[in-house]
Amino acid sequence: MGRSADRGSRKTGGRVEMYLTELVRRPEGKTLEFKRDLSSPAGLLRTVVAFANTAGGTILIGVADRTRDMLGVSDPLRMEERAAKLIRDSIEPRLLPDLEVLSYRDWQLLALRVHPSASRPHFIKRSGRRGGTYVRVGSTNRQADVHLIAEMRRFSLGESFDEWPIPEANSEVLDFRQASESFAPVRRLRRPHLQALRLLTRHQGRLVPTVGGMLLFGRDRLDRFPDAWIHASRFAGTDKATILDHERLETHPVQAIEEAVAFVEKHSMRGAAIGRVRRWHHRSLPPAAVREAIVNAVVHADYSQRGAPIRVAVFDDRLEVESPGLLPFGLTLDDLPLGVSKVRNRVLARVFQALGLVEQWGSGVQRMTAACRDEGLPAPVWEEIGFGVRVTLRTEVIRPSNIDPKDGTILALLEDGEGRGTRELAEAIGLSTRSTRTRLARLVKRGLVREVGTGPNDPRRVYIKPHGLPA
Repeated sequence: MGRSADRGSRKTGGRVEMYLTELVRRPEGKTLEFKRDLSSPAGLLRTVVAFANTAGGTILIGVADRTRDMLGVSDPLRMEERAAKLIRDSIEPRLLPDLEVLSYRDWQLLALRVHPSASRPHFIKRSGRRGGTYVRVGSTNRQADVHLIAEMRRFSLGESFDEWPIPEANSEVLDFRQASESFAPVRRLRRPHLQALRLLTRHQGRLVPTVGGMLLFGRDRLDRFPDAWIHASRFAGTDKATILDHERLETHPVQAIEEAVAFVEKHSMRGAAIGRVRRWHHRSLPPAAVREAIVNAVVHADYSQRGAPIRVAVFDDRLEVESPGLLPFGLTLDDLPLGVSKVRNRVLARVFQALGLVEQWGSGVQRMTAACRDEGLPAPVWEEIGFGVRVTLRTEVIRPSNIDPKDGTILALLEDGEGRGTRELAEAIGLSTRSTRTRLARLVKRGLVREVGTGPNDPRRVYIKPHGLPA
């Protein structure tokens, strides 16, 4: 057990002890790693590079990595100098992590804090950029492939892959009719709008499609991006041993989202409740959460990757939605529930926001969580799997649903598919039109009811059951 005199300590006191006590209780993860000593400098360098390339992190030296037992280091100042020299001489571009000696009771520890770097990609010099670039996935360091290295370069330059021009194509490869139909519910699309939305861009004096324009509305989109589709599957039970149904959704993304949502709704198990008028049924997964999960996957996918379509998998007890691409650099899983967001695909984000498919960036995760909470379900769970992200929505009810008898009556009245106005619904549930309108707004937000009309002051505005929900 290594111990040293107080002269090696840069920090002492209860605050540091509380910090270290909390730190060693945590498992190793995306931003934390424990090391016994510096006997494996190659492992240290991989972790430093991975932290710098991803979301930063802390390496605590003097703690057993498996058991998290406190061991301490015998000569922290010498180890500090050795670690600094090792990092300085072995990594390109040069990194300057914070090194700090910390006292914990009788032990001395070395904390090495790596910040997310604006100079990505960093790599181990002796292995070169192709072999020495790493990223952090969970508690492991993964060697980055050429596509991920290119993504790091774009991120460092403030570029977005989907804003890149496709010089060999002309503007006519975009299906303007398809784009117009997608925008029809919100506004009339004119050809000059294609540039404003960055679906087209000017390159060497001529208009050419961007990657985002091709992904969204390209006539030969799958020839250029063969993995830009959604694979929807329904499995028997809780594993992938037996598949019951599957579809390749290869239409344009706006339409493919609707098809994917309909697939999930078709295969979701039903629940039932008794309303004032009659029995009404609902899905085991909240429609608003399902839609957000699929929209987020499409908007945030890394389309520069190959061999990885978006995957939507329905099981008896959960829905899993996977998209290619790690979280945007600098972002961690813990940031998502807080509403922290970084946009990977600016063209897709701009178009989806114009279409009303997304609201304020970062709010989608919170809406998903609220929708699950309202249905009495667990909060969504995000994971980084391989070089992709997966969100899981579980169907096991853990608390009572927030649908009360009056909401149940509204839903029952709308089961026949006929639109009904606020006044008619207010009379049915015995509330004022103002109170009923508040309830309807809440049901619309949860995806249980759809509003049809030209605006909030449209006297002919009605409410209907969303397409695909069970009768």
